Formats: sequence, structure tokens, C-alpha cells
Amino acid sequence: MSSQREFDIIIWGASGFTGRLVAEYIFNKYGVNKTVKWAMAGRNTTKLEKVRAEMADESVPLIIADSQDMATLDAMCQRATVICTTVGPYAKYGNKLVEACIKNKTHYCDLAGEVQWMRRMIDQHQDAAVAAGAKIVHTCGFDSIPSDMGVYFMQREIRKQTGKPATSINMRVKAMKGGMSGGTYASMSVMKEEAAKDKSIYKVLTNPYSLNPEGERSGPDKKDLAKVVYDEVSKSWIIPFIMAGINTKVVRRSNALANYPYGKDFLYDEAMMTGDGFGGRIKGFSTAAALGVVMMAKPGSLLKKGVDAMLPEPGEGPNKKERENGFYNLLFFANLKDGSTVTGKVTGDRDPGYGSTSKMLAESAICLALDELPDMAGMLTPATAMGDALLDRLQENAGLTFTYKG
Repeated sequence: MSSQREFDIIIWGASGFTGRLVAEYIFNKYGVNKTVKWAMAGRNTTKLEKVRAEMADESVPLIIADSQDMATLDAMCQRATVICTTVGPYAKYGNKLVEACIKNKTHYCDLAGEVQWMRRMIDQHQDAAVAAGAKIVHTCGFDSIPSDMGVYFMQREIRKQTGKPATSINMRVKAMKGGMSGGTYASMSVMKEEAAKDKSIYKVLTNPYSLNPEGERSGPDKKDLAKVVYDEVSKSWIIPFIMAGINTKVVRRSNALANYPYGKDFLYDEAMMTGDGFGGRIKGFSTAAALGVVMMAKPGSLLKKGVDAMLPEPGEGPNKKERENGFYNLLFFANLKDGSTVTGKVTGDRDPGYGSTSKMLAESAICLALDELPDMAGMLTPATAMGDALLDRLQENAGLTFTYKG
């Protein structure tokens, strides 16, 4: 896709922790006004100038706008092919920007993992986004690109080999190093707050198909794992994976939007491996207990305040060495129609919450701006919006590997 606008990409929230990482990555890899025309945007000139001085140079244009001021958002969106936003929680700060992108026929990508907000955006804007030809793509970070693109990759390779898709895929987190993102935790807190006020949100959060198109929000998949069990698939004890609640729904939405290339009865689940034997079981229960404390802390409670004090604030994150020492290793066990099983793997070379996420988001934005993509518009997923083009970029530039073992 070639842009006729002033910028291919505007990074909205570039003065924040993750936004800065996205801008730094693009500056170091692509320069300014070479293969990619881009700018940094935010609401505070002083903060933007400070970040630019630290990680780039004055050749990077700065744009000022406000997430609650529609006129400034319209003006910003009119200048770019893609708005790449790191400003969350999106339920608080993302509504007007999505509307402005659709109104101005501008593509959009974010790091949202807020299921209830994404469902609202789908319900409110799907038809308008399709009519505008705008690709609005949520979950372009660790949630949910490794899962969504991992399943897309596995099914592509399996169809090449057998002519038919896998009937089910089980994703297992084998290993991962990196702390929880402050932005992710803030988004989880907003979801809890909204659910405490509106009980119907619990149905959205717990329905495996709640992000599917209207009329297609049911199917054979069950709710995400909620206990410690021994898993015959991976020969390991497994525990709930904190990102499964968004990842699995995105994979199912990809399948539905693409007219069910994985099959209408396709099954998908995610969990974390803690190891075999007695040691794996003990690790499973201790890790699950710690996760349970985070998930059970109710808004306004003393427990919630204690958890808040221990976890990072939005805008906080690991230093460069910690980001570079992080990684993740995800295994995919695919069951075929003939009863056999094949495996695959997705790995990332940085911590999932920041180092890898910032590269995935940056390459998603560049892909939306510059590449030839599937002829789809609307409230899309990474797999349906970008497909093979994004797979190539992730492997060539963003430090991800996708491996099919057969």
C-alpha cells in the first residue's frame, strides 16, 4: 500500500514508556523520511521534545493532540495512513481516536487487551470501518500476535501438507522471562472496575466467543483453564495463562472473520507449563496461587492496594538489559483429522511485555502503511488484516521465529 498522506505512520503516545520504545525502534531501523515517513505525537510538547532528544534527532516531526479533543484527533488522523497508539488503558483513552481514524479513513493499530472495550468498539464501529475502508487492528503486541499469528502459521503449514486444517490446537507457554507490563495491569484493573459496575461485562469476559461477529458468539470451545491440571498434550502440569482470556478470543475472531478456514468446530486453548513430576506440580500450585492473588483483588480493597504497590505503574518498565535478556517460547500442538499430532513453536528474542511488544507493534504499523494486504476492512485481527505480510516482517525484523515441526 502506498501512502498519499504526509506521514505513513504517526506514533500516538510516543512520550510514554512503550511509545518511546516503538519510536526508538523505527528510528534506529528505518531512519526518518526514507522507506518510512513517520512522526511522534502526544499532548505535551515538552515531553515529546525530551524523548526525541534522547532517542532520535530533530528530523523527527512532532504532532500535538489530545485524546479527549476530537478536533485535534481529526487533524492528526488526516495527516497519516496509520495511527499507531500505545495510549492506554484504551477503555479510558481510546474511544475518540478509533472514531477519528474511521471518520478520516485512516488505519489503526494498538496494544489493547481489554476485551470489554474491544467488544464495544466492534459493536459501535464495524459497519462504519468497513464502509470507510479502514483497518482497525487491536492486540498488536504480545497479546495477541504470537497466538493469533502462531495459529495462522500452523494452519497454513498444515493445509500445505495435508490439504485440510487442524481440528484443534493447544498452545502451551513452555518458557518466558519478563515482568508484567504496567500497561497490561492497568488495563486489567479497568476491566475489573467496569465489571464491578456492570455485571453484564462478566459475560463478555468469560464467553469464549465474545469477540466474534454478532450471531456467531457460540461454539464448541469451553471457558479458559482455571485450575492446575496435568496435561497429556504437553506431558506437563499446566496452569492458567493470564493472557489466554484475550488471546483465545482473538484467534476465534480471526477464524470467524475469514469465513472459518480453521473450521466451525475448531478448538483452541492456552495454558502455561510448569514441568512434569512432583516438582512441576508444586511449581504449578505456587505460581497459580500468586496469579490468583492478582486476579482476585477487588477494586478498592486492601488486597488490591497491596498488589498495586508491588506491580509497575503504566509508563514504568524494565531497563534495556532486562528487556534484552527476556524471551518467550510458545509450543503449538495441532491435532489433525486423521488423529495424528504435529507441533510448532513461536519464540521471541526480548521480554514479551516491552521489548518484543514494541517491535511487533512497530512492524504492524509499517505493514499496514506500506504492504500489499488482504482486501478486508473493519475491526480486524492481526491475522485477518495482515496475514503473510506480517508473518514475514515479524521474522525478518522483529525477532520472532515461527517453526513447523510436522
